[in-house]
Amino acid sequence: MKHESRGTVLIAMGSNAVIALAKFLAGLATGNTAMLAEAVHSTVDTANEGLMLMGLVRSQRPADAQHPFGYGRELYFWTLMVAVIIFGVGGGVTMLEGFYRIVHPPGLESPRWDYVVLAIAAVFEGISWTRAYRQVRRRGGRRSTLDLIRASKDPTGFTVLLEDSAALTGLAIAALGTFFAHAFRNAAIEGFASIAIGLVLAAVAVFLVRETRGLLIGESAPRETIEDIQSIAASDPAVADVRRALTMQLAPDEVLLNIDLAFHRGGGDDVARAVDRIERSIRGKHPEVTRIFVEAQSLVAAIDAGGGEAEAERGRSSRS
Repeated sequence: MKHESRGTVLIAMGSNAVIALAKFLAGLATGNTAMLAEAVHSTVDTANEGLMLMGLVRSQRPADAQHPFGYGRELYFWTLMVAVIIFGVGGGVTMLEGFYRIVHPPGLESPRWDYVVLAIAAVFEGISWTRAYRQVRRRGGRRSTLDLIRASKDPTGFTVLLEDSAALTGLAIAALGTFFAHAFRNAAIEGFASIAIGLVLAAVAVFLVRETRGLLIGESAPRETIEDIQSIAASDPAVADVRRALTMQLAPDEVLLNIDLAFHRGGGDDVARAVDRIERSIRGKHPEVTRIFVEAQSLVAAIDAGGGEAEAERGRSSRS
């Protein structure tokens, strides 16, 4: 998953860098404000992919004394920063530029190069969008793409997908703005196109903030994963009851599990062997569960019926 995410981000970053340069050249040559707005959009996207790439690298640092569970959620932090930049720089600056062009409309130049650059940009954005779409839908089944985005624990795929979707929408708006501005000989129409592009970016940013916030403050693993973990634990012959299973997503492919189990009457060695079996079974089916803590509070007074010291709780943790 890490290599797939990095590949998606690198493709998006390279595509946006080329597109931004082409848009700036065309916008400066023709004076088309909608094209310049799109150039700002692509520049922001390029920088955003750079931030996500940095987040991917930093999130893979090993755990230490200060961060015993690792740095996995740093990726979520930098994705949140990306959403803020899209809103402020992408959406805000683009809309301000549009308002300025409405008040001070520039002269109209031949739109030929604008259309050429927009077509090239659409091809590159389409390539990047396809890669991100495949990553998001990799295990989608029949669920909608929106549901998959909301359930995803890897923000790289859905962030690139949403950015590219906004970019393709912006390209269509820029093309329409250019066409109608020349059809009606009114350059202010390009300003309105810029505002529309800014609104699209702002809407995408708000959605990204909402999705990333949950990951940053600590979301549980997918419900299907939790139910399967409970089923695995309950199937062990030593387990009498699965009381609860608490999970937290530490990174796209790292999950913390705290599970409370009630064991049948038996000695501490039997419980130790049962815990080992359960941990191996869980990791065998869910390798993303990298840290497991088992609580066995039901053992009180059941281990030593003769009044000896009873084990009230037994916790285990490990990382693959």
